[in-house]
Amino acid sequence: MADRTALIVDDEPDICELLEMSLSTMGVTVRTAGNVTDAKKLLQEQGYNVCITDMRLPDGNGLDLVEHIQSNYPELPTAVITAYGNVEKAVHALKAGAFDFVSKPVDLEILRRLVETALRLAPGNAAGSEAENTLLGDSAAMDRVRSMIRKIARSQAPIYISGASGTGKELAARLIHDSGPRADGPFVPVNCGAIPDHLVESEFFGYKKGSFTGATRDKEGLFQSASGGTLFLDEVADLPMDMQVKLLRAIQERAVRPIGDHREVPIDARVLSATHKDLAELVEDGKFRQDLFYRLNVIELHMPSLAERPEDVPDLAAHVLARIGREWDTVPPKLADDAIELLRDYAFPGNVRELENILERAMTLSEGDVIYAQDLHLRPTVLSESNLGRVTAGDGDEERDAPARGEQDLETYLEEVERDAIVQALEATRYNKTAAARKLGISFRALRYRLKKIGIE
Repeated sequence: MADRTALIVDDEPDICELLEMSLSTMGVTVRTAGNVTDAKKLLQEQGYNVCITDMRLPDGNGLDLVEHIQSNYPELPTAVITAYGNVEKAVHALKAGAFDFVSKPVDLEILRRLVETALRLAPGNAAGSEAENTLLGDSAAMDRVRSMIRKIARSQAPIYISGASGTGKELAARLIHDSGPRADGPFVPVNCGAIPDHLVESEFFGYKKGSFTGATRDKEGLFQSASGGTLFLDEVADLPMDMQVKLLRAIQERAVRPIGDHREVPIDARVLSATHKDLAELVEDGKFRQDLFYRLNVIELHMPSLAERPEDVPDLAAHVLARIGREWDTVPPKLADDAIELLRDYAFPGNVRELENILERAMTLSEGDVIYAQDLHLRPTVLSESNLGRVTAGDGDEERDAPARGEQDLETYLEEVERDAIVQALEATRYNKTAAARKLGISFRALRYRLKKIGIE
């Protein structure tokens, strides 16, 4: 196979000639076919780096060819040419496995960027290896996640990452980026719920100097910052409705208009989104635009909760403890068997993030080299459903079903009490840490860890 080859499938000779001339300036060798049958024959004769097909062909349509390539040449990125404004056809093509799409009349600059991205996916590219090395867990649920990431990393389709809080949605987004053809470009995460409503548009699209009071210079928006890479919209459900309209247009038109500018600026960023909320339910309630949901949710990647993969908890816990040990330059304690069993039975409303908090607290409070079940301070009210029968008969239903949301308030209160006690001990010993640890009845290692955790040096 030549170094850079493309197959163009279109029954209009003028379009084929235009695309061939455009790609030849990039050093790409082009072969053309006027229908699905001829395209299949050419695919059998040699390999290609990229295929671009029109949706309407004399003996079928582009979707037929996309599905044929997915079944027989899964390493070949295939883009489709759709009629202007026909978003529904484009989304169908992406769901069928198309790499990307371009609308008629074809913008040659967009086409060249598309092809350049596709050329980074040479057959045999081990996209997804990063995901295998980073996502921990041997459960069937995590195997499915890794397999899904390997597939969607090669595409440019918008991905919606669903899952409860703390399941690692941003980590998944980073792995999709790192495992795909945009890995050399920027990964720009943004928490949509953290941006004040009156600043959302300027943050996303940028602004021109003098466009409003305080605009003392031009500023590029998040879409421009993510050019050539990936824009990750975390907590996308929190976007105000008026911004949802503008976001939809930006994604569909692949262009944004900075505030105060009279022209649109082309953008080249893959969009990934996530939220812990149920977007479909929000659409039904009229709190999220259905057309934007349809555009973002081309492919859904679900991140399983820890309750769905309890067999992964021991390995995750060991990894977290090792990381804490490296961060605080200390040998981490080991987990006793009863602690591992208790962790496996715990429901983890906060998932991996909660597991990290539990282990940090246990490592701080434990005195020896082993963390036992009692050091975890877990409440039986949040045992997993499959283990509720193991709660002692003395626990009433009201206590067993107590909402976990109050637990955070308790943790905050305990942290404040802990901080006050440490500060008082330090002041009483004139900041002699060894004496303060003795006064508190804890080891020097435990005191040092607590000081770093609460930000006191």
